[in-house]
Amino acid sequence: MTPFSINIKGRLVEFTEPVVMGILNVTPDSFHAASRIAGEDELISIAKQMLDDGADIIDVGGCSTRPGADYASESEELNRVINAITALRREFPEAIISVDTFRARVAREAVAAGADIINDISGMSLDEEMFNAVCQLNVPYILTDCNELCSVDVDATAACVIKNIQQNLRRLVLAGVNDIIVDPGFGFGKTIEQNYALMANLDLFSCLNRPVLVGISRKSMITKLLEIDQDEALEATTALNIHALRSGASILRVHDVKAAKQTIKINSKLESINKLGRTMTILTNDN
Repeated sequence: MTPFSINIKGRLVEFTEPVVMGILNVTPDSFHAASRIAGEDELISIAKQMLDDGADIIDVGGCSTRPGADYASESEELNRVINAITALRREFPEAIISVDTFRARVAREAVAAGADIINDISGMSLDEEMFNAVCQLNVPYILTDCNELCSVDVDATAACVIKNIQQNLRRLVLAGVNDIIVDPGFGFGKTIEQNYALMANLDLFSCLNRPVLVGISRKSMITKLLEIDQDEALEATTALNIHALRSGASILRVHDVKAAKQTIKINSKLESINKLGRTMTILTNDN
């Protein structure tokens, strides 16, 4: 990955290694049942474990966006998210917290409560006020592609997603938004074949010159292909995360922080050896 930095409320945070974003779902219906959190004590306990395991960012979501889910009302989402962020900020004042929401009001109030980043899986498509909120709040924004690609040929998947992201990216940059992370949107509006075509061509996203977030943890692109349950999908998630890292991913959004940190460490070791090997080859050829 290319090192990057983000402005966290006036503090420039630099990352020279891939980042792990731990998923905290304060919802009763998240697609991965084991990630659902019922109360504040459990929230604090799981967040502490994630931070101890090396999570760089904690991503708080209060409205499930799994396929077929009924969206929580805005008031329900607000209540879940604000209570969670308030508790996390109290217990872990130095933690970097993102809010997983497609609603502008939730984003505004979450940032006021202590969130540092907006993670919008809708790419500003589900709430017309989100664009204004992002511009005014001046916090890092994760721009996700969620466009339906049913009529797109598998071979054209990556190019189509890059084009979709470029359009919104340009709009944000012209409005003065600086800290933008891009997410290809695995699982959103894409078939299994399109998801894998996207992953196979992930290196093409370097053309956007932005950190790339990959969120494939225990998703249906894994479970449907392998015909397994989410509880059995950690190994396959790790395999895909290794490929994502080798293709330039900057952020892994995961349920299993410890496994992701180990994956990053192993990949970094391999990359350092590869660089050394290439250097030695060049020196040998020169002589």
